[in-house]
Amino acid sequence: MAVTGGCYCGEIRYEINGSQEAAFQCHCRECQYITGGNANIVVVFAESDFRYTKGLASSFARSDLENPVTRHFCGACGTGIGSRSPSRPNSMIVKVGTLDNPGEYQAQAAIFTCDRQAYHYIPNNIPSFDKRPTKKGATE
Repeated sequence: MAVTGGCYCGEIRYEINGSQEAAFQCHCRECQYITGGNANIVVVFAESDFRYTKGLASSFARSDLENPVTRHFCGACGTGIGSRSPSRPNSMIVKVGTLDNPGEYQAQAAIFTCDRQAYHYIPNNIPSFDKRPTKKGATE
């Protein structure tokens, strides 16, 4: 079953045909800028499973960073759709609020809690990490 979503004004629509790779809250300071102060609530899918079905998103990447995140957004209404990150190659990181059924989302973890603000809520039943969790099979 396809996962669908889009922007606030309806100019951008997308479809995802594939399994969720991850779902998390990111509390890093960069995400706080992007959201206007809250954690970034996202679901991750394989880039090859994501496609725009209506319109094309605008994108932004900071030119002063060596490996910046590329952020996708609607050029008409400004809704952030998602991002592509060098730390998650071949993935599309989709903002939960753009999903047609965001209530189906369940966070699996909270990351970068070192930057968490006092008003950020983290459910008691999910693990929290100061930065990113260690990848399976990785050595420290």
